[in-house]
Amino acid sequence: MIPEATTAIDRETLPVELVDEQGRPVGACPVAQAHTAPGRLHRAFSVLLFDADGRVLLQQRAAAKTRFPLLWTNTCCGHPAPGTDVTAAAAERLTEELGIRAALTEIGTFTYRAADPETSRVEYEWDHVLVGRFDGEPPRPDPAELAAHTWVWPADLVAAMTADPEMYTPWLSGVLAVVRRSGNGGDT
Repeated sequence: MIPEATTAIDRETLPVELVDEQGRPVGACPVAQAHTAPGRLHRAFSVLLFDADGRVLLQQRAAAKTRFPLLWTNTCCGHPAPGTDVTAAAAERLTEELGIRAALTEIGTFTYRAADPETSRVEYEWDHVLVGRFDGEPPRPDPAELAAHTWVWPADLVAAMTADPEMYTPWLSGVLAVVRRSGNGGDT
């Protein structure tokens, strides 16, 4: 039997859900269009996994990323398709990017806008923050999605972001602020 060929997905053509300033759906457009200046407010998610000791799992975005390549960020992030449950979409993306299956809990949202000077793309997102627990090393990190990953103590992460902010994605501080406000995930 000949194995079925797999086709790479062009994530820039996938639809995202446009939202208003209260996070209510108002339409849809392709990822690339939502991230073209000046940017269109759309739904996204950011996952942050903690281990039993309280460390957080970070990833360095792959060089091929169209927005903020090679910067360090939360464990996983993405966009749910319009009308899709955010937690289910985040769990699926976590499995796709890292091979990790983990129970996720949404703990809050925040909105941010950031322009990437390197790629001229814009992030303008209504971001749902989800946390979960995972111990060990990711079984299948996808090199098309991430260049590296590491476990770090939250206090060390905050100190590193303060000392060298240009090494981190602009949304990571917002993710950590939601985690801090929720009381989840230790000393972030």
